[in-house]
Amino acid sequence: MARLYDSRKRILVTGGAGFLGSHLIDRLLAQGHEVICADNLFTGTKRNIEHLHGHPRFEFMRHDVTFPLYIEVDEIYNLACPASPIHYQHDPVQTTKTSVHGAINMLGLAKRVGCKIFQASTSEVYGDPSVHPQPEEYWGNVNPIGPRSCYDEGKRCAETLFFDYHRQHDLDIKVARIFNTYGPRMHHADGRVVSNFIVQALRGEPITIYGDGQQTRSFCYVDDLIEGFLRLMDTDKSMTGPINIGNPGEFTIRELAEKTIALTASTSELIEMPLPADDPKQRQPDISKARELLNWKPKVELEEGLERTIKYFRTRLPELLEA
Repeated sequence: MARLYDSRKRILVTGGAGFLGSHLIDRLLAQGHEVICADNLFTGTKRNIEHLHGHPRFEFMRHDVTFPLYIEVDEIYNLACPASPIHYQHDPVQTTKTSVHGAINMLGLAKRVGCKIFQASTSEVYGDPSVHPQPEEYWGNVNPIGPRSCYDEGKRCAETLFFDYHRQHDLDIKVARIFNTYGPRMHHADGRVVSNFIVQALRGEPITIYGDGQQTRSFCYVDDLIEGFLRLMDTDKSMTGPINIGNPGEFTIRELAEKTIALTASTSELIEMPLPADDPKQRQPDISKARELLNWKPKVELEEGLERTIKYFRTRLPELLEA
């Protein structure tokens, strides 16, 4: 249901042409807001927002958050950062800059205009966890000098900056820690396990499992995740987070591969490859706080979400076969 005109906000979404950002923008526009999408298109794509071309309340701005942005807005969602290992390891220095300089620039903007700001943090702040499932109080087990640290430590530093701006400048911050999320508009070549498996299955290629496939992940459908974002952003100033947003249902990577083969009716076989460095063995959110404080929990079961995501990738199959 759209909000009344007098409650319309002008909202900035950085990384808005990405997988999560584009879904968030759809929801914000449906609520009646004006949305500015800022994205440098490093991993985002205009395909994700092409359906918004000509929308009277939507504006696209090609911008890199490592540089300041001087605009007037009522709220900021800071989602800008490559989020898959293939992309964030391509230019690790730029990845760290995006997390750290990007946070500084967006926090500076929020401070100047006096607005609420949301940070898309990540379950990667927990590293390869020694606590399972992971509650927000857990400080994590992160390698600060490994190949994933540009992203893991960059996001941890961004959280530090957000809470220091909150303590030092009384800024209204919201920090969400995102666990594995999937759905339509995922990049087909981002190296994430759901998109990898679906594309490989649709192509009839061997499905690549790293290690023995017994490492576990929890998969949240994108619509559920965005609902969590909106509920956190709508809380009062006392609610800063961090809040885990993810699906606590835990599956092995092998189980995910087998489900994908079944749902695509693929002839693909499973092959095992060496496990990448610092790859977490377990990842499952403790969402007690989200349930209690946001009245939020995921609704879409893995099989239903996979079916929707497979349908999306099927529409792109001719293009993917050529890739």
